[in-house]
Amino acid sequence: MEKKTAPKVGFVHTGVPIGMLLKKMMSESMPDIPNFHIVDDSLIQDLLQTGEFTPSILKRLCAQILMAKEAGADIIMVTCSSIAPGVDFARKLVDVPVMKIDEPMAEKAVATADTVGVLATAKTTLVPSVDLINQVAEKKGKPVKVKSKLISEAFDFFLQGDMDSHDRLVKTAGVELARQSDVLVLAQASMSHLAAEIEKASGTKTLTSPQIAMDALKKMVSEY
Repeated sequence: MEKKTAPKVGFVHTGVPIGMLLKKMMSESMPDIPNFHIVDDSLIQDLLQTGEFTPSILKRLCAQILMAKEAGADIIMVTCSSIAPGVDFARKLVDVPVMKIDEPMAEKAVATADTVGVLATAKTTLVPSVDLINQVAEKKGKPVKVKSKLISEAFDFFLQGDMDSHDRLVKTAGVELARQSDVLVLAQASMSHLAAEIEKASGTKTLTSPQIAMDALKKMVSEY
């Protein structure tokens, strides 16, 4: 019997740090699976500047996804929640699965909670993250209440490289929101390192996208 060829995974990132994180996670969890990473930080820079998802941003996101397909990707993952709304359109352009990094997390949150807290530091991430949870809930036919909180000051500290101040604000806001929720969703991968601390302090299950997405990707790869 001919051995199946392992699928190639292409990642589309809007920042170098998340690209490095996912590359490391792939090497640890799926070292035999070929993968490559496309980074275009102009997408998130322009989105933060304009405050809205413009036709230009959508066009360039689609170009990156098409490029990933041309490079041989059998599965594509887009790792930026802020540009996730454009993925729904871009999916129509390629004949391979295109994942949003936060989709598996949203599905898990809806499956396990009636009240979901969503914490974000970037204003461009909050609305898409809340919308995604509502879309998943509607698809599953489950009424879910979403409580959201934006701590933009923490994002300013993040951009300045002041992670101590960023982490302090995120932990405080995260614990407060978690105590009002059945499950807390950290909407950005930049907060993922704080999930365990927030969960311990609040007693509320706290979800973060990178590991949940990686588990979902591993399942897709095994079923390929």
